[in-house]
Amino acid sequence: MSRIDETRPFHPVRIAVLAVSDTRSLAEDKSGDVLVERLTGAGHTLAARHILPDERDRIAEQLRAWIADPGIDVILTTGGTGLTGRDVTVEAHRDVYEKEIEAFATVFTMVSMQKIGTSAVQSRATGGVAGGTYLFALPGSSGACKDAWDEILKWQLDYRHRPCNFVEIMPRLDEHLRRK
Repeated sequence: MSRIDETRPFHPVRIAVLAVSDTRSLAEDKSGDVLVERLTGAGHTLAARHILPDERDRIAEQLRAWIADPGIDVILTTGGTGLTGRDVTVEAHRDVYEKEIEAFATVFTMVSMQKIGTSAVQSRATGGVAGGTYLFALPGSSGACKDAWDEILKWQLDYRHRPCNFVEIMPRLDEHLRRK
């Protein structure tokens, strides 16, 4: 069973938030606001925040820039994970992933099923790793962002979470790049 081990120190991570939308501005980005509120409330640092239209190349370019930034450990995107023609965030994420975290989508679907039933099949939420940075593509609804944070990311981005978490393996994410 998972739990927080209070004998371990909390290690804040630096998180960037990218909203993907053709229609919203940063001032109207409720999903991004939810993520910022939750990540800072948990003790993490907001490293960057931006909004872009649903354009695959521009999204991938922003992801690559943040992956290259040593001041960013995790990237959360919101929006563009649906099934319509303009929903290209998942493809942009996969353009930059070195490894996909397949179980993230599975667990997110399980969480969503409890909230919205079979409508959960319409989300293509995904997670992955590139350049030692974690990336997670979340749906654009604020409810879905709450669910992803509260049920998955809050725990996996907490070094104290047992039996394991994403933070404790961060130093090893790019070890393959150091081997020669």
